[in-house]
Amino acid sequence: MIRLFKRSLAARFICFTLVILALSQVVAFSISWDQHGQSMRKVVKGEMLSRCAALVRVLEATPPSLQGDILRASATTATRYWISPASPKPPAEWRDTAWTELRRPLPRVHFPGHGGAGEEASQASQLPKEPRAGGSPDWMPLSAEVWPLPNPARFIYVDDASGMGIATQLSDGSWLNAVFVKPGPEGFWTTRSVTFLALAGVFFCVLAVVAAQGITRPLRRLAHAAEALGRGEKIDPLPESGPDDVTAIAFNRMQERLTRFVDDRTRMLAAISHDLRTPLTSLRLRAEFVADDDLRDKMLGTIAEIQGMTEATLAFVRADATAEATRTVELSALVESLCDDLAEIGWDVTFLDSPKVGCRCRPDAVRRACRNLVENAVRYGERARVRVERSGDAALIVVEDDGPGVAEELREQVFAPFVRLEHSRCRETGGHGLGLAIVRTVARRHGGDVTLAGGTSGLRAVFSLPLAGSGPPGEAEPPARRKALAHGLPAAT
Repeated sequence: MIRLFKRSLAARFICFTLVILALSQVVAFSISWDQHGQSMRKVVKGEMLSRCAALVRVLEATPPSLQGDILRASATTATRYWISPASPKPPAEWRDTAWTELRRPLPRVHFPGHGGAGEEASQASQLPKEPRAGGSPDWMPLSAEVWPLPNPARFIYVDDASGMGIATQLSDGSWLNAVFVKPGPEGFWTTRSVTFLALAGVFFCVLAVVAAQGITRPLRRLAHAAEALGRGEKIDPLPESGPDDVTAIAFNRMQERLTRFVDDRTRMLAAISHDLRTPLTSLRLRAEFVADDDLRDKMLGTIAEIQGMTEATLAFVRADATAEATRTVELSALVESLCDDLAEIGWDVTFLDSPKVGCRCRPDAVRRACRNLVENAVRYGERARVRVERSGDAALIVVEDDGPGVAEELREQVFAPFVRLEHSRCRETGGHGLGLAIVRTVARRHGGDVTLAGGTSGLRAVFSLPLAGSGPPGEAEPPARRKALAHGLPAAT
């Protein structure tokens, strides 16, 4: 999950949306819950004052002998009434008396046609089990705006919830006491609130997924195109649609300019190499008329070397300018077919058992680079042992030989064009110094690289290619079928 969050923009968008949703809902619920509690408290207070005022009018209009029955009949599961001869006690003592009255069971009410089953147990179970703390520190007088009677009245909060009490004086000097305490409201995380949050989360997740897909689709298309362009593939211009922040116009312009720049440089280098042929031919003809044999041979050797380098450069430029299509091939089959072809002409080349690795590349270029590595191994290291490996997200072509190797400080220099460790002027032994330069160019144009290291007995060259966009490895193919696949030919079944 953490890895998905780090690598996926859609996952981050969804997580941020859910966090914002949760915070906003908590804040909104807290505000509404507080307002709801205050509103309910005002409603309950107004209702209690209205009922107490009505009860005072009834008590004033009835004989004292009936007042007790009226008070008992007016009691409810959350309300109790009683008359005290003197003024209300201090708040703490009055609260104790109020809780005692609340715990007193209601009288049973008998109705005609019923068995007389009382409601005492069910009503008592709805009362708070323990007195709740808090409340007003002292009695508060009620103003004429909220208390409709001329009788003096006092008000007190019994607890910090919805409990409240009233004491009002009757015409005979006694005091009517009333207390109202209901069980506390449900907690914040009720089944309804949790269900609402869950449904809202699912709804916003769906919206976030749709929005994230719309945002990341152009970015993903742009990333894939940039990766393909970095591997040297020819790609079609991206559709220039979507938001201005992720438009593909800039990428298409960059691709066009890079392609034009590379093509111009390639044509210029090819033209220079081609135009050098004429003065070299003229120099060769003039050198033939030199009388000194030693001087003539040296001049002809130098001219031949320059001409060979020019021809090699021109061949390299032509090969680089060739627009070869990129396709998925089985790399082990490609390398094995090359080794078989070289072994047939007498080269000491051995292809070791290798897993099947599918790779998206330009097969001719990879084949040419691999041939250069094998040729160097056979020429300078007596023999070549070749294998294909898979390491993480890369395919490796490993070529080992039994030669003297290359000093560690020179292993980077040999990849520069026209650099030769064999200092003779013989092209058969020293070449032109372009072989490893071509190998590295091919590797890096595919998004890979080539490195040299000391092997078990000689030198080990590792040619790496990225596996992005390649198919999964499968089972081993028969040699004939693998060779056909490597050359892009239809294989016999």
